[in-house]
Amino acid sequence: MPGSRTSDYDFALPEHLVAQTPLARRDASRLMVVDRASGSIAHRTFADLATLVPAGDALVVNTTRVFRARLLGVRDSGAPAEVLLLRATGPAEFEAMVQPGAKLKPGRRVTIAPDLAVEVLSVTERGTRLVRLHADGDPMTAVERHGHVPLPPYIHRADAPEDAARYQTVYAARSGSVAAPTAGLHFTPELLDALAARGVRRVDVTLHVGAGTFKPVEVEDPAAHVMHEEWYEVSTDAADALQRVRAAGGRVWAVGTTSARTLESAADPDGRVRAEARDTALFIRPGYRFRAVDHLITNFHLPRSTLLMLVAALAGHELTMHAYAEAVREGYRFYSYGDAMVVV
Repeated sequence: MPGSRTSDYDFALPEHLVAQTPLARRDASRLMVVDRASGSIAHRTFADLATLVPAGDALVVNTTRVFRARLLGVRDSGAPAEVLLLRATGPAEFEAMVQPGAKLKPGRRVTIAPDLAVEVLSVTERGTRLVRLHADGDPMTAVERHGHVPLPPYIHRADAPEDAARYQTVYAARSGSVAAPTAGLHFTPELLDALAARGVRRVDVTLHVGAGTFKPVEVEDPAAHVMHEEWYEVSTDAADALQRVRAAGGRVWAVGTTSARTLESAADPDGRVRAEARDTALFIRPGYRFRAVDHLITNFHLPRSTLLMLVAALAGHELTMHAYAEAVREGYRFYSYGDAMVVV
């Protein structure tokens, strides 16, 4: 079946289409509108979303906040080292990725600043490290003071002061992500106000994005791919709001693959979304039946990625890859700071 193999998600992308910086205005990004019913593709701007989402529908956004998870420091030898905090595992303790991995064994320390150091505690089964932060005062305050914005590896530059605001949604509230929920980066307060005035119900959920979001699927059978766990929460208010929208005949628009995975992880077989907080390792790919999501707003993703497979699960493999080929031909900007598509 097309879309059942990882190689089905390969595509050629010219390097110049990988966006290195954001546009001056968030909602000036281009928006590709992919219609599943007709198979048609239209080209709009993101601000046009205010006219595309009908009154009475729900717009579900991920309110996670990116923290300064990239820590640059030195080992005891004076040689440089890097620690990327992935997720909290306890008070002042994190799972982390480290460089150089061969040198950072249990018991080693990396000094980030006079008031912040990282101690390696152990090596996990997947090669990451469990680390403990040592700080003068609150460890997370020190991390925010000395850490760097964890820009994705395909952005080939150091983080700049403006990334602190632009690699963050305007509605970010709950710190915990090492990557932005990038579909949400296009929203402005004015666009959100326009949608609300139209009668679109905004519903907030949280999923803390881990570095696994960038991990390519390296096996030909996607079923053999191991997903990293990510923590999410759907509040009682959010679950109730979604139920009211459904009861009134409204549809659910997920902003980003993270919102989509949150809703589908919390959905009962009949589509009712539960209020809950837990980890998810849900891998959505063709053959999956969506229960809670009707439409998806998303950026353009990496080849062979679980995110691209999620889009194909909703739009269909053939239409998805056709849309990506058109995006390349039309010069769309790709990945985190790039343009967007909406699957209707």
